[in-house]
Amino acid sequence: MATILLVEDERVLADTLRYNLEQQGYTVLTAGDGVQALATARQQSPDLIILDVMLPRLDGFSVCRILRGESDVPIIMLTARQDEIDRIAGLEFGADDYVVKPFSLGELLARVRAILRRGRQDPLNRREVLQAGELRVDTGSRRVWRGQQELTLSAKEFDLLACLMRHRGLALSRDLLLERVWGYDFLGDSRTVDVHVRWLREKIEPDPSQPIYIHTVRGTGYRFEAPVEQPNGA
Repeated sequence: MATILLVEDERVLADTLRYNLEQQGYTVLTAGDGVQALATARQQSPDLIILDVMLPRLDGFSVCRILRGESDVPIIMLTARQDEIDRIAGLEFGADDYVVKPFSLGELLARVRAILRRGRQDPLNRREVLQAGELRVDTGSRRVWRGQQELTLSAKEFDLLACLMRHRGLALSRDLLLERVWGYDFLGDSRTVDVHVRWLREKIEPDPSQPIYIHTVRGTGYRFEAPVEQPNGA
């Protein structure tokens, strides 16, 4: 079973969550502050991190930002604040999902299962080479090139790009992209799609402010298009 790093400084809540996660068969590591969380994540390489926002020594947003610069480990953030800005901040720093306290144990476990299930899928089950304009995606090796330059994408950015390219020309809703990329029972916010699209555009588009690959479909979601090649002399 998967190893989960639980980062929570409220002892009673931490003990309760650890007990219930272990009852589900997970191996649970714990950390009570942000500095300890970083050290444990780097040393133990967990499969998933449940990360509280309000932590001693180093807050959860900072931990998330630092870890996202080092790995693609899935992160679920816990926040006691209802403010929308806090939830948006978590997504901006690279969190995969967030849960607002107080939350039901069943809800948290559903989110854990959804994220871990998605991570266990074998990309070799459907190997493809997808091409559009200068972009080339190999789903087996999970590598992406723009022309001769290989691009570095996070796991979610890669899955999102592959999904859009497989359905080029179709307007895909945010909810559909959540289902296909984040898992069929993902309970998160559709704004995570917007955040990842923005990051993806910064990596694949010649000019992210005027995208030629990923187009916004107002009121719906996004559509992938291969750029039209201009005839010689045009």
